[in-house]
Amino acid sequence: MTRDDRSTGSRERILAAAAAMLAEDVTATLSVRAVAARAGVSTGSLRFHFPTQRALQDAVLARIYDHMFPDDPIHDRSLPARDRLVNCLRQILAPAGVGKQAREAWGETYQRFIAPEPTEEVRTAYLALERAGWRRVEYWLTVLADEGALPRDDHARRVRFLLTVLSGLSVERALPAEDSILRSETETLYTAVDCVLTAPDT
Repeated sequence: MTRDDRSTGSRERILAAAAAMLAEDVTATLSVRAVAARAGVSTGSLRFHFPTQRALQDAVLARIYDHMFPDDPIHDRSLPARDRLVNCLRQILAPAGVGKQAREAWGETYQRFIAPEPTEEVRTAYLALERAGWRRVEYWLTVLADEGALPRDDHARRVRFLLTVLSGLSVERALPAEDSILRSETETLYTAVDCVLTAPDT
């Protein structure tokens, strides 16, 4: 085994250990010592691959996200850009479920991030999840910008807008509804995507 192979192996063990810790407790801080011990590597080895705690948390959440959504529809060029982006946004909404499942998901979110005092541990866990969602949406917009579907510039305002729309839709899924959630949700997603793809970023 070469030195590069050993380095890659230790990096994978670190990511697997951190992912397991988050699976057990989403508010886990992923401290260097705890993750290194779980992975069976030295703290120096962990710092070599992930110089900061944020770098580690971002990397493991990106890994989890890629595992959840292996076939990213943003690359399906058989569909127009707006349809691809709507399909991508639906992926973020899908795990929330509808009705009872959505209520349970929001109840869990409330217990983990809203009900407790906003300690540094709670803030770190929540902001890491928020960064993962942000990074994913920003990536989709970057792909579309590379294709010329929207300007190549800072997508921060667009990302924030789309994430706000998704938050509202996820809450709607948990509330009593008169009309078809699928129909109204689809209309809202297309309206939001059309705003992002056609409106200038002023």
